[in-house]
Amino acid sequence: MMLIVLVLLIASFFLFDLGQYFSLDYLKSQQSALETYRQAHPLQTAALMFLVYVLVTALSLPGAAVMTLAVGAIFGLFWGTVLVSFASTLGATLAFLISRFLLRDMVQTRFGDKLAAINKGIEKDGAFYLFGLRLVPLFPFFVINLAMGLTSLKTITFAWVSQVGMLLGTIVYVNAGTQLGKIDSLSGILSPGLILSFVLLGVFPLIARKILDGIQARQVLKPYRKPDRFDRNLVVIGAGSGGLVSAYIAAAVKARVTLIEKHRMGGDCLNTGCVPSKALIRSARFLEQTRRAKDYGFQSAEAAFDFAQVMERVQRVVKEVEPHDSVERYTGLGVDVIQGEAMIKSPYEVEVNGQTLTTRNIIVATGARPFVPPIPGLDQIPYLTSDDLWTLRDLPKRLLVLGGGPIGCELAQCFARFGSQVTIVEMAPRLMIREDEDVAELVTTRFRDEGIEILAGHTAKSFEVVDGEKHLKAEYQGSTVSIPFDQVLVAVGRAANTSGFGLEELGVRISERRTVEANEFLQTNFPNIYVCGDVTGPYQFTHTAAHQAWYAAVNALFGSFRRFKVDYSVIPFATFTDPEVGRVGLNEMEAKARGVAYEVTSYGLDDLDRAIADGEAYGFVKVLTVPGKDKILGATIVGEHAGDLIAEFVTAMRHGLGLNKILGTIHIYPTWSEANKFAAGNWKRAHAPEKLLQWVERYHAWRRGG
Repeated sequence: MMLIVLVLLIASFFLFDLGQYFSLDYLKSQQSALETYRQAHPLQTAALMFLVYVLVTALSLPGAAVMTLAVGAIFGLFWGTVLVSFASTLGATLAFLISRFLLRDMVQTRFGDKLAAINKGIEKDGAFYLFGLRLVPLFPFFVINLAMGLTSLKTITFAWVSQVGMLLGTIVYVNAGTQLGKIDSLSGILSPGLILSFVLLGVFPLIARKILDGIQARQVLKPYRKPDRFDRNLVVIGAGSGGLVSAYIAAAVKARVTLIEKHRMGGDCLNTGCVPSKALIRSARFLEQTRRAKDYGFQSAEAAFDFAQVMERVQRVVKEVEPHDSVERYTGLGVDVIQGEAMIKSPYEVEVNGQTLTTRNIIVATGARPFVPPIPGLDQIPYLTSDDLWTLRDLPKRLLVLGGGPIGCELAQCFARFGSQVTIVEMAPRLMIREDEDVAELVTTRFRDEGIEILAGHTAKSFEVVDGEKHLKAEYQGSTVSIPFDQVLVAVGRAANTSGFGLEELGVRISERRTVEANEFLQTNFPNIYVCGDVTGPYQFTHTAAHQAWYAAVNALFGSFRRFKVDYSVIPFATFTDPEVGRVGLNEMEAKARGVAYEVTSYGLDDLDRAIADGEAYGFVKVLTVPGKDKILGATIVGEHAGDLIAEFVTAMRHGLGLNKILGTIHIYPTWSEANKFAAGNWKRAHAPEKLLQWVERYHAWRRGG
């Protein structure tokens, strides 16, 4: 109803040519009459001018500039400024609210992914940006009103910033109105010099913010003595993925860099995470394939194994990969590698092995460790985590896995395939809670087929030993469930390594999630201390740590000249269960949560020739696109080689390529990658131009002589 009223009001303005009453010529011709009326009815004139001004501004109609001149001509500089200042602010705020309540939901639904970044910037610096725009007369005020209504800027902030920001422009126009007889055109009011002055004023708030940030940064560093000379350009703490890449980049650009690691080079990924887990997954997968011998045309197949030998093979794989992350390799690349425990003594000093290094910049890349929840009784029994699991040489008969996320699911399936009776206890209502339900269901079905017991919706309450047998007491739908086990693997997440090396003592800010706080440049509250990887998040992936490392290193070394905001727009990841799950961008669950409109296109891998030939015909490719367009919002693949197949969608999203481009790309037959092309084909068929095809059909009929 409100929209109809607004449309009628705006239409009436143009239909009845009301704009003629808001022209400079009309105003000058009626100046004497208006002055006479004001002298006879001063309050009524002020109220009428105020209401009309508010209405014109609220409806974003042309004429506000002329009305400002009129108010100046009739009421003079002081009272004219007061009237226009409050009327323009009220009208602008109403236009802001009209935009917010009538347009914002529609725009948010269609462009929610883009507005998310804009809203984040507005939340941080919205007042500064609005103030700058208000001071620059080059930007139409009605456009600013409507555009700001689409953001998350608070109404009260919009109102007071507009009031202050428009004041100078108001004074200029009201003052011009007091000299109305000398004005020939609106463009004559603003000389080039005056426009330049406004532009400089508009830029000033942003410059002031930068200066303020610089002052704050210097205040943080002020208590610490800055060395006259530095031993290093950069000290990197932690030799995991983030630290290694940071150090490599620094050495590549000829900076003097020291890399400090207190444990083993390569961090968790090489020693206790990605590499050993994938080696174990491969062995377990081979064992499972022998059990499926008949699926491949064999009467039977058998693989006798010793679990201890399997775990020794895992360690051999780690040793074989180890040289890629070794001290020798990085020393050869120009990195000064020190094995020892780092201690940050000041923003310019890092102590290690009794030696104090002075450095211009520090990068913290200390990673994370398995989080062990404070469940009563857990500390009284020997428990496993993804860190110490690799010391096992005896296969647990009954393995309890606490946590149904990626780590828990991958390792649970491995041990089940080796013969453990595996039970997964997950507090959430299902496994893989961050994935769509159909994705989790496919993995859950395979797990149950392989004998894994899944206890979703169970909350761990305590661990007990009863008659020499270990039990987990869990709550499920108001009742207590007792789960016996021999070994427990705790896989409920990872906690950032932020303590023990001077961060908190120095005053580096730590978030509520116990990660190191960083801005979009990966800079902490200390301007020369940067951070990357699991210790800061928001993603705890090896490849994301390496991605962040580039930004941290470049900003640390060259930030005085140019800084780069870290880009999280296209982050892929995979869970290496069987079936694998690969994803990039939004899934359906996230799109709904963010209010992003989307279309879903799917392709079942049970229809793929290569999948059928390989005996792995299960899973699907699911792509989310902008409604009516081929732009990819996200893709999820469940099935064989999903972690590899997702790369095509990563490339497409990173470089702005749509499904039409994938469809137009030749894929080798028969390969798994054809699944991506067939998914694109399904999208194309769903968006076929039916009207055009009807005419094409008639054309072909005519060509046949029909």
